[in-house]
Amino acid sequence: MENIHDIFEKKGGEFVSSPFSIKERLPHIKAVVSDWDGVFHSGYKNEHCSSSFSEADSMGFNMLRFGLYLERNEMPVTGILTGENNETSFSWAEREHLDLVIFNLKNKVEALRFLKKQYNINPDEILFIFDDILDLSLAKEVGLRFLVNRNANPFFIKYCKTHKLCDYITYSDGNNHAVREVSELCLKLMGKFEETIEKRMEFTGDYQPYLEQRNDISTEIITLRDGMPVSR
Repeated sequence: MENIHDIFEKKGGEFVSSPFSIKERLPHIKAVVSDWDGVFHSGYKNEHCSSSFSEADSMGFNMLRFGLYLERNEMPVTGILTGENNETSFSWAEREHLDLVIFNLKNKVEALRFLKKQYNINPDEILFIFDDILDLSLAKEVGLRFLVNRNANPFFIKYCKTHKLCDYITYSDGNNHAVREVSELCLKLMGKFEETIEKRMEFTGDYQPYLEQRNDISTEIITLRDGMPVSR
C-alpha cells in the first residue's frame, strides 16, 4: 500500500483519505459517475458546446468498469452528470455504452434520487469524478470522490480538503488524462490492475461476457424536471 501511495504522490497526486480507506470502500462501489467538462477535457468548448475526449481516458474508464465487474461479478452502473448540454458527451457515452447521461443538471445532488429509484443505488455505493463547485453538492454525499486537479484554483482545492469533500486529488488535469489516473489508482488498490490488462489482452474468458453485457446497454440521455426524467 505504501508503494502505491509513494508512486502517486511523487507524481503530484494527494491522498486526502488514506489509500487503505479508499481500498476498503472500493468493493462496495456499484456506480461510477463523472462530470464531463474539466474532467474528460480541459473545459474549453466552442460556440456549439462541443468538446473533446481522450482515448486514454476512454480505455481507463472501461478498464475501471471491468475491474469493478470482476470485483462484484456484476456490471456497475455508469453515467455522466453534467450541468451543460454537450453533444460530445452524449456521443461518447453512447459509444461506450454507459447507462445514462443526465444533462442540464445544475444541482447534481438531485441525481441521487433518480439513481436510487432507477438502479437501487445508494449514495455510499457511488464513485464520483469531478472538478468544480457545481459538483460539490453530490461530492458531499457519495462514497468515493476523486477531484481533478487544476493549478488555477488552489483555494478551491484547499476548501475541498478542509471540508473533506474529496478522497484523492489527481496530479493530472482534465486535459491530461485525469480519468486514466483515477482508473489506474483504483484498479491497483483493488488488486485488479494486472488482471484487467491480461484478461483484456486475451479477449476471452471473463472479458467476453463483460463486453457482451456492456454492449447490450443502451444509453439513456435525460434531464430532470421536478425530479422526473425527461428525455432529450
